[in-house]
Amino acid sequence: MVTLAEVAKHAKVTAATVSNVLRNRDKVRPETVERVLKAITELGYRPNLNARALAEGRSSTLALMLSNISNPFYPEFVAAAERAARRTGHFLMVCNTDDDAEIGRAYLNQIAGTLADGVLVMNTDIAINELCASALHRAPILLAMWEHPEAPPALPCVAVDFAHAGALAAKHLLELGHRKIGMLIGDGCGGLQDARSNGFRAVMHDAGVETDAAAVLQIRDSIDAGYAACMQLMANAPHLSAIFATNDLLAIGAAQALMTMGRVVPDDVSVIGITDIQLAHQVHPALTTVAINTTAIADLSVARLIQLIQQPAQPPSMVIAPLPELVVRASTRQWRP
Repeated sequence: MVTLAEVAKHAKVTAATVSNVLRNRDKVRPETVERVLKAITELGYRPNLNARALAEGRSSTLALMLSNISNPFYPEFVAAAERAARRTGHFLMVCNTDDDAEIGRAYLNQIAGTLADGVLVMNTDIAINELCASALHRAPILLAMWEHPEAPPALPCVAVDFAHAGALAAKHLLELGHRKIGMLIGDGCGGLQDARSNGFRAVMHDAGVETDAAAVLQIRDSIDAGYAACMQLMANAPHLSAIFATNDLLAIGAAQALMTMGRVVPDDVSVIGITDIQLAHQVHPALTTVAINTTAIADLSVARLIQLIQQPAQPPSMVIAPLPELVVRASTRQWRP
């Protein structure tokens, strides 16, 4: 690997001059800049960004810490956040904790404030007070997709009104005439998806519809878990005409289980989820869901994190993302007793 000193020797200048050309060439005479750039090209020199970050105490990198990259939602969010970071001249480093809080702590200790100027955190088992301490001593931290806008955390965040998402799902099923509805509630690394289920329950309660306790299951977020839970749900309550799942993975698994049981979706049982991952419109039947604006959330998260990097003294604040929207597809229909 070619070093900065070798470039300086080749261009017959000092290492400091080469460094100035790379960082702020306005300080260097044009003929010297030309000579240094020629040397860089001829030798194929590439700056060591990690070393520069450690030396200067800053970098052009943002980190995104997420709980499980195998969940299809996260790669979609990563792609949107990477585009947003790139537009601002930043790189995006993705840190997958694999649902392990200790791995998350190790990432924060190793990269925050050194390899990354700021960290976006999504769904972690790390306590808020630990994240606050890390933000205080290392680098700004922003919580992306905070699910409780009614209860702002002690850290900056971009909040999504998931209670509204659950309410939209409930209204849709009620308008289709469904009254016997099962619930699959996700319980992932970020905790129980209670804002979504609470929004759903509130609308049902106002309509005079109470959900049978036997028709409610709390499970981990995955298609396989949704499949297994739906099999149990239908055994507990075979009279159900619809199933609400707090995320699309559970809903897709439920639809697969219903088809395995010989139930037709949506003729026999309607299914609705929340999030609108790409897979939702690719499965058959295409999934009715409540869409979360992933691109807008990623854009807001990156923009707010950069503000915090540039103005670290700002007090914690919450940015509200655009409201979720109902997307009607083929997995729900009017109930016909």
